[in-house]
Amino acid sequence: MRRRRVLLAGLTLAGLLTLAVLTLAAPAGPDLRARGAPLLATLNGLVTAFLPEAPAAVPEPKATARVAVEDGRTIVRLTPEERDRVGLRTAILPARPHRQELTAYGSVLDLARVTELTNAYAGAVAGLQTARARAEVSASAARRARSLGPATMAAAQIETVEATVLTDQAAVTAAESQLRTLAATAQQEWGPVLGRAIVERGPLVTRLIERADFLMQVTLPPGEALNPPPDAAFAEVPPQSDRVPLRLVSPATRTDPRIQGQSFFYRVSGAGGLLPGMSTMAFLPAARSATGVLVPEDAVVHGEGGTWVYRGMQGGYVRHPVRADAPLSADAFVVEDLPDGTEIVLKGGQALLSEEMKGQIRVSGDDDD
Repeated sequence: MRRRRVLLAGLTLAGLLTLAVLTLAAPAGPDLRARGAPLLATLNGLVTAFLPEAPAAVPEPKATARVAVEDGRTIVRLTPEERDRVGLRTAILPARPHRQELTAYGSVLDLARVTELTNAYAGAVAGLQTARARAEVSASAARRARSLGPATMAAAQIETVEATVLTDQAAVTAAESQLRTLAATAQQEWGPVLGRAIVERGPLVTRLIERADFLMQVTLPPGEALNPPPDAAFAEVPPQSDRVPLRLVSPATRTDPRIQGQSFFYRVSGAGGLLPGMSTMAFLPAARSATGVLVPEDAVVHGEGGTWVYRGMQGGYVRHPVRADAPLSADAFVVEDLPDGTEIVLKGGQALLSEEMKGQIRVSGDDDD
């Protein structure tokens, strides 16, 4: 490389010297430019031969549009690398019948009244046992007094003993009446299942009092009915909306005044995250079914005032609407207007929606230009 540069410098110097000689030897005038032109052209050729050629301009690759509108649909297309980067995951899902779930409203009840009735009934049972014991003692004393007769005991003493017997028997009657009243009150307020558990202090009420379980009242929307109610249901725990199982206790003895629908009592584990006073959504399996593609809740995206799911089409992905009143089954949406074998985007739908929105902004900007 150094030799080439030296040779080039030598040739340039020689050319300049020759041009100087011609200039001095020839008379001044317009012929000087004509005489020096061939020499300059030769010198330019020599210099160009030793200079490296300039690299040809490489055209910049045209960016491939990720968003395109075809046949009235907005299609988002991503390369395999882009799909991996956003964590896109799809699955081919069939369209089949799914047992429908009814959305209901649940509220965790305060069980202070259950505790009060349970303790009151237990106290009434103890009072009845005490009254019966006193009545037995007084009855035994009256029998002895009668057997001894007036010869041994004064008539006044016998009368006193017999009066005590009558008083103790009245106390027994009053205690029995209180016990029946409390049992009837428990059944009227909480139904036969819970009422019997209160009277017997059964395991159900014991778990409720000890807060191992909580009691939830689940109310269906007006116009919906389930007969008989399902043995198992689910409730959502806010704010993550995790599902916890519910176990049927009995039909409720009252409805939620805010909803005015059919109500049931369910129990839920005290470790599930719900607390007395909380309101939540509940889901009860119904007898009817809905036919369609079962789309998980995580696959649904929200935007532009609607609810959507992305499906595969023409080498890309397009948005498909999910109705606000779409049937539910197993914590998923039953989309009835999707064909069998549709490719559904299970994860990464939010990234597709963002890409689609950015594409629409770019198209809008081009139109403004």
